[in-house]
Amino acid sequence: MTRSHGMAAQALGRWRGRLRELAGACSGGGRSGGIRLAPRPVLLALAALLAGAFALSLASGAVPLGVGQVLAALAQPLGLTLPWAIGPQDAGVVLGLRLPRALLAVLTGSGLAVSGAALQALFRNPLADPALLGVSGGAAFFAAGAIVLGGTLFGTAPSPHVLPACAFLGALLATAIVWRCAQAGGRTVTGLMLLAGLALNALAGAGTGLLTFIATDAQLRSLTFWSLGSLAGATRGVVAGVAPFLLVALLLLLRSAGALNALLLGEAEAGHLGLDVKRLTRRIVAASALAAGASVAAAGMIGFVGLLAPHLLRVLLGPDHRALLPGSALLGAALLLLADVLARTVVAPAELPIGILTALVGAPAFLALLLRRRADWGA
Repeated sequence: MTRSHGMAAQALGRWRGRLRELAGACSGGGRSGGIRLAPRPVLLALAALLAGAFALSLASGAVPLGVGQVLAALAQPLGLTLPWAIGPQDAGVVLGLRLPRALLAVLTGSGLAVSGAALQALFRNPLADPALLGVSGGAAFFAAGAIVLGGTLFGTAPSPHVLPACAFLGALLATAIVWRCAQAGGRTVTGLMLLAGLALNALAGAGTGLLTFIATDAQLRSLTFWSLGSLAGATRGVVAGVAPFLLVALLLLLRSAGALNALLLGEAEAGHLGLDVKRLTRRIVAASALAAGASVAAAGMIGFVGLLAPHLLRVLLGPDHRALLPGSALLGAALLLLADVLARTVVAPAELPIGILTALVGAPAFLALLLRRRADWGA
């Protein structure tokens, strides 16, 4: 018994030491280390940021409203009367248009960010992202197929529950292909992973282009929505349709935080600690595909949220997924809410597709990440 306890203590010590070593590498900081903050204050600050972004989303738009008016509108369905006056038309704007949109932004942003963090841990590379690896592209292709071919396959337009299911199948297939192509000699090769994602994105784009060619005018408008990304289609039905998928995926990923910490050590080391690596891999792949698929089905192609949110938090918190995953959910939701506010106001009364904004911010940040990690790769 004493010997077993000693071996376990040694393994735990090596695990903690290795996690400290990975703190700089996973954050992209390399030799410079990076800032390390206590998790609780950071999570509280992110929760406050999310609450502020949510309130701003409900108050901003073609009809600007005060925070008090927003609270009065939200209190009406509960039978409460607040001192701020709000007309029935403004209340309808808040409850019927902006609230579903804000809720969809929270669900989609958190789903993309947490799935990105989980895939980065699975591939043990902070450059992994559902969009870069072709996961979002595969989901968009299958969702587009449901839109164009749904009348033939289902006899009617696809319901809010059918679209996430089809997108999930596309995301799951793309993830499985990338995972298979990235394996060489019992390890994950980053170069193969990124090349496979590039090929899948091209293939999914070609498939979506073919569907666009045969689509009707009404279907073509929906396909344009997928290609650019937008929350304009948010309704109560859409939110109710995708919420179960995203909440289940988030729950599965958040519960895997401790196992993902062990996986950072390597598959063999994680197995020695008693972790069922194959079962964990299947869970992470399925949950990440479910989150990415439902997000794409609801909001179209929105890139870089799953890359930037986890990376920024690794710089602040390190690689511990017990703080990284919930922090990514909060930050991803807040980022997408703020991007949606800009999309609705920067060219008002028109609306800028949200995917354009995330790409404009995310692409330069991704290049900066590559340049920062260049020293770690020996360049």
